[in-house]
Parts: sequence; C-alpha cells; structure tokens
Amino acid sequence: MSNEPHDTEDDDAISADAVHVPAVAEPSDDPLAALLGGGGPGGLDFGVLLEQAASTVVEGVAGGGAVRVAVTGGFEFQSVTIRPDAVDPDDVEMLQDLILAALRDAVDEIQGLQQGGLDLGGMDLGGLLGGG
Repeated sequence: MSNEPHDTEDDDAISADAVHVPAVAEPSDDPLAALLGGGGPGGLDFGVLLEQAASTVVEGVAGGGAVRVAVTGGFEFQSVTIRPDAVDPDDVEMLQDLILAALRDAVDEIQGLQQGGLDLGGMDLGGLLGGG
C-alpha cells in the first residue's frame, strides 16, 4: 500500500441514476412456491412436479413379461396385461402370484420415480412425495 495521499480529482462521481438496482418480485401468496423459487424463470414449480409425478405411467412386470401392470405415479391403475401362456386353469395360484409380483414391481417403480427419477435440479425433497 502507498502512503501517498489519495487524489480525489481522478475519481469519477457515481450518480444515483448510474446505480442499477434489480427489480424485486412480489412475494408469492403461496409460501411453498416462494420457498422453491415461485415457479418463475429459474424457479421450481412444485405443483408441476407433483402433477408430473402423478401423471407419469410406470409398468410393473412379472414372469418375464407374462404379466404387466400399468399404473400412474398417483396410483391410478391403467391396465393389466396377461399373456395367454401365463394362464393355466390347473395353476390359478401361479397367475395370482404373478399379478401380485407385477403390482409390487409397479409400486417399486413409483417409489423409484419419487425418490430420484424426477429432475429436481439437485433439490432433495426428503421423502416429501411419499418415498421411503
């Protein structure tokens, strides 16, 4: 550092008009939306995320594809598909087990979706969507 006196004649004065203050957005009526960025540009729209998770269709599969169950992330079951070769009138219990296995697989898929399948920009919701 120099011990010489500071020459103020070379400094440019800053006028109030030269200072740029970014506009501040109005706070949201929804405290969660405000916390997550308000859903605006660069923000996270939590409602859209929940809607995306609820409407995403996953498929549970059992028996190498012999039984398939389609269900949304909101647990709305869409369809059950059973290949004809999976139906044995003499072994109904096997078909029942395959259906249960496909349902469990579908639930596992939904839990995987809730725990990490959504792009949350690195945000951890800590099981907020029901994941265990």
